Amino acid sequence: MGPLIAFALLVAAGPRQHLGPPVPKQVLRVVTLAPSLSEIVLALGAGDRLVGITRFDDDPRTAKIARIGGYNDPQPEAVLAVHPDLLLAEPAPENRGPVETLARLGIPVEAFPLSTVANIEDAIVGIGQLLGLADRGRAVRDFIEQARREARASARGKKPVRTLLVFGLDPLVVAGPRGFAGELLEDAGGENAAGANDLPFPRMSAEAAVRAAPDVIILCGIDAPPGRAPIPGLEKVPVRSLRSTALLHPGPRVPEALSDLALALAR
Repeated sequence: MGPLIAFALLVAAGPRQHLGPPVPKQVLRVVTLAPSLSEIVLALGAGDRLVGITRFDDDPRTAKIARIGGYNDPQPEAVLAVHPDLLLAEPAPENRGPVETLARLGIPVEAFPLSTVANIEDAIVGIGQLLGLADRGRAVRDFIEQARREARASARGKKPVRTLLVFGLDPLVVAGPRGFAGELLEDAGGENAAGANDLPFPRMSAEAAVRAAPDVIILCGIDAPPGRAPIPGLEKVPVRSLRSTALLHPGPRVPEALSDLALALAR
């Protein structure tokens, strides 16, 4: 399972959390613990404030920024070395220990869940407020909502495409209907074949996938195994891939993710 998929499985629902000392009124140095959070800072026009990012960040604009570890294993020494005013993280059991350590060491931490589109938009607005860019945060949120309205309008009147959005094959991990990926699938004109599930990225047995009878399988950030169908028993179902990693980065790239999904559904 690749690092982006591992990240997708870690996305956890829950409230925004604050740890450590108060966030200063002027935040000039920011460390992020997920590519999505880095992309939010970039979308706010504050990329010059990023001083530390994860080893998984792949945006070209972050190429020269210090790497401070991973989603779950930020290195306290590396974080302290870049003297951040603020650390942006996500509330997840796997990173709780190191994040709490950094808070005890005197770094203000704001943790934003990114499980749903509403979470994503709240994070964008909240980070905009923390950086003194509230108007820009609201503008990015409004742009996302406009893209969603346009996607739904484009799909209106068309027969929904019954789809499995697959984020992992061993084990089989799919997008549930209540997470951001499932919400965007519905916006783009898909019908989620995964069925009812409260988890954003539930596991699914191959047998359940066959019973779900999808019209199409969309692979998200993973490749089909060479020489065989990605899901046994669904050999005749078309398999498609997304043209970018936008759906794996729950942040300001939501409009790009919607476009990617619409293209995959239309082929």
